[in-house]
Amino acid sequence: MAPATPPRRRTSRRSVVIGACVVLAALLLGVLSQFATGGSGSGSSESAGSGADASGESPSGGDPGLAALARREAGDKMAQGRKDAPVVLIEYADFDCSFCGKFARDTEPGLVRKYVDRGTLRIEWRNLPIFGEDSERAARAAWAAGRQDRFWQFHRAAYADEDSKAKGFGAERLDALAREAGVADLKRFRRDLDSDAARASVRRDQQEGYGLGATSTPSFLVNGRPIAGAQPDEVFTEAIDAAAKEARKQPGGKGGAK
Repeated sequence: MAPATPPRRRTSRRSVVIGACVVLAALLLGVLSQFATGGSGSGSSESAGSGADASGESPSGGDPGLAALARREAGDKMAQGRKDAPVVLIEYADFDCSFCGKFARDTEPGLVRKYVDRGTLRIEWRNLPIFGEDSERAARAAWAAGRQDRFWQFHRAAYADEDSKAKGFGAERLDALAREAGVADLKRFRRDLDSDAARASVRRDQQEGYGLGATSTPSFLVNGRPIAGAQPDEVFTEAIDAAAKEARKQPGGKGGAK
């Protein structure tokens, strides 16, 4: 019969196990809160509490669990690019967020030309309204415009003006943006905007974003690699290039255009 472990040793081992669990939990929380906490540098995101900016640490790809959040849904009105593109950029954003507008005006068009149009990248939008009722209305309005295949046109119109945030998103402005976006049926647009389906879509996106710790906007995932804030163009191009390279290594993988 083996001798009993002395009480002191059992206590010591238990302390080691507890300590390891604490460290593991801290690491997990660090990953999940990466969007919200960010790193050093100039502020380039907005949140209900504080701004943040950071890029993911892994140069070759992201977390598989986060990568699996890409929906790749056929006919997704709030996505652009091939359904089977090797790289998916998910954007969690708010139409009432000035840094989201900066990304939309300064960075996204170049990514579309360089990667989306050449089949490498798919961009999937997620509504993450964090600034109250105006944000919520704008999110629902964008979804409603999408029902008439004008989401991205509405997106461009809403972000075209650097002073958009100051103008708010009341009913009259949403109608004006819908007209500018080429929404054909304004009565349907208004009806869709206030529908349960619009609210459910926004809530689904919010729950997804908050579930992974994205409490600031804009926040991004590039094949599961987190990027927080309207970072310089090279942060996104480096992440997309690395993800495409990684995709080419997979069996039968295609990394798209180089």
